Amino acid sequence: MDSSAARAVRVSVGEDDLLLRKGVVRVLSDAGLDVVAEAGDAVELLNVTLAYRPDVAVVDIRMPPHQGDDGLKAAIELRHRLPGMGVVILTQYDDPEYALALIDDRAEGVGFLLKERVGDVHDFTDAVVRVAHGGSALDPTIVARMVRPHGVPPELALLTHRELAVLEAMAEGQSNFGIARTLLISNAAVEKHVTSIFRKLDLAPESSSHRRVQAVVRFFTTQRS
Repeated sequence: MDSSAARAVRVSVGEDDLLLRKGVVRVLSDAGLDVVAEAGDAVELLNVTLAYRPDVAVVDIRMPPHQGDDGLKAAIELRHRLPGMGVVILTQYDDPEYALALIDDRAEGVGFLLKERVGDVHDFTDAVVRVAHGGSALDPTIVARMVRPHGVPPELALLTHRELAVLEAMAEGQSNFGIARTLLISNAAVEKHVTSIFRKLDLAPESSSHRRVQAVVRFFTTQRS
């Protein structure tokens, strides 16, 4: 992760567990991110985030005042009211429906990570920075549960097994280099598969980063069918 990029990122943190919240704040601060606000309940999180307008909010799903999915509801409200801000959800629940509720039809600036991932400091902070810059970061466990129990949706049936694996890795927010390392293939092979995915999904030849987000949106939205 580029430390200069990290220093430019402003973050709010919503987590009712004080020790965990302070741990997340410490991890982000040590990585050079600027934590401008923190909150222990969803109402406070909504208020301070709207006041400070950070680049990204890191939010727990279950928070006071009702100890239900108050954090998720606050995150969705923030997505509507601050559309240029990223949201990273931290949760111990690997339910894909939570991710789909947050993503809706727009995967730009969305992260959904299991809390256990915070322990991998580099990957966690890299995901927060990526989401702040409009990218996506979905926990691999969530991606696996989206696709494998129900098979491949018809909209993605044109993709080969390898292309679907590449698209799943793109949904996780991996770069081409990361995909190559994960799938044990060359960077050139990844680029070839990504180009084929764009073509088969009929994505317009705009910027590569924009088409990646469009492909991820297509991946997410097909899970509702």
